[in-house]
Amino acid sequence: MFKIVLSHANMTDLPAMQSLFVETVTSICSKDYTPDQIKVWTASIENAQRWIDVIDQQYVQIAWIDNQMVGFGSLDKGNYIDFMYVHKDYQGQGVAHAIYTALEQEAIRQGSKSITSDVSFTARPFFEKKGFVILQKQTFVRQRVEISNFKMEKIL
Repeated sequence: MFKIVLSHANMTDLPAMQSLFVETVTSICSKDYTPDQIKVWTASIENAQRWIDVIDQQYVQIAWIDNQMVGFGSLDKGNYIDFMYVHKDYQGQGVAHAIYTALEQEAIRQGSKSITSDVSFTARPFFEKKGFVILQKQTFVRQRVEISNFKMEKIL
């Protein structure tokens, strides 16, 4: 078993976070989403201000194994999991659990009564195992491409 170390994100982590995000979505989510959907999804790294705001304004935890970034997650406003991604080579090895646990503990520390997230088809089983329930399926269009996910919630 690997020793997972968590740390708070800072601006110097941003390029590695974006790379991990694109690689994870491209490789892991390809079983649930089309190439066009993945292209639109990963194009979000082009919005530099959005990523800067995540690090500046959200509670962001990065998971490291042997000084390699293997995942990251973020909690926005104390009650919304905005990002949750694990490196393709470290799936199913406790990385997401470690990140999620830190995010949930922070939500509780901030006094939140529940946590919500917009969850991909790929991540849905993980969130269900953590006690989340589906509030609704959501479908939206970006760059003329339809993408679906789930609004999920866990009562704390």
